[in-house]
Amino acid sequence: MIRWLIVVLLALILLNGLTPWLQKLGFGRLPGDIRFKLFGREIFIPLTTTIILSLVAAGISKVL
Repeated sequence: MIRWLIVVLLALILLNGLTPWLQKLGFGRLPGDIRFKLFGREIFIPLTTTIILSLVAAGISKVL
């Protein structure tokens, strides 16, 4: 159980570090990514980006 928590934490740290680079490639601005303001805060729900990155991760895991 603790191993999965560490893996998820490392994946989130890696994704956070790669966010600026992924935004240059167009991730985060895809159709289906929702961005809106509510009570002065910007809320971002990256539905399409999440699906694409999940498919890429699944493809890489199948190959390895």
